[in-house]
Amino acid sequence: MRNLLGFIGLIFILLACEREDYTPKPEAYLRLEYPPNAYEMFSEKFPLVFEKSVFARTEITSDSTFNLYYPHMKARIHFTYSPVHNNLKQLLVDAEKLTYKHAVKADDFYYEDYNNPGARVYARINYVTGNAASPLQFHITDSSRHFVTGSLYFRAVPNYDSIRPPLEYLKADVKHLIETWQWK
Repeated sequence: MRNLLGFIGLIFILLACEREDYTPKPEAYLRLEYPPNAYEMFSEKFPLVFEKSVFARTEITSDSTFNLYYPHMKARIHFTYSPVHNNLKQLLVDAEKLTYKHAVKADDFYYEDYNNPGARVYARINYVTGNAASPLQFHITDSSRHFVTGSLYFRAVPNYDSIRPPLEYLKADVKHLIETWQWK
């Protein structure tokens, strides 16, 4: 009788474990959604004014540098202000060198120029595709007195597929800040 109960128990266990064919779920990425862009004026101790995202926190790090930090994206745009003293050509060369330093890890890079002669704002945005540490750099100048460089960094291992959704969002923010840029 004991063997019979053991045998029946074994059959129940085997039947309970029987299942239909298992189909693994396909790989997928998280759907990241960000709030609509909203802006406020940035007007700190630097000789410049622009509209920045309301979702970005301002961090003044020195007399010549500041950051816009996006905590929900773990991203930061690092700005460096330099006055121009007959060295505009060297400042432009140094700004472009930063892009080429990231070209080692890049799949491709391209740029977009922005010129607003009425406001004396001349800018270039450099985009780096691939697993580079900084996928976006830019510089802005009035060509005579002021020069600013900016670089976007994510607090994450550079993986272009992973950072692409927040990068697209931040590209729009960078374009907006350049379009609203004014010198004091």
